Amino acid sequence: MAQYLVSVLADSSQLATEQEMTAIRAFNLRLKAEGHWVFAGGLGSPDTATVVDGRDGEALFTDGPYLESKEYIIGFWVIEAADLDVALRLAGLGSKHCNRRVEVRPVLGA
Repeated sequence: MAQYLVSVLADSSQLATEQEMTAIRAFNLRLKAEGHWVFAGGLGSPDTATVVDGRDGEALFTDGPYLESKEYIIGFWVIEAADLDVALRLAGLGSKHCNRRVEVRPVLGA
């Protein structure tokens, strides 16, 4: 089975409602029951980010997001699926449950 990153996209810092959280928990249980679950989590807003650049010696730390963007990643799932078609089907369900758009990308070397 291959692994896929399903990134949850948001255009505001508004967190999930209680109804959305209930749906997300139900989806997580389904992923676990069907053997697709690897890991999932929510992320702080971009203004809590710190960019770290250690390429040229001592690390340089910069507050704030790496990219200025209208949308950002608010959470994610790492799932296992037999192929991209299965991953996309699961991503569609995840999008419905969290009430947000999602992006699917394969995890390389997993």
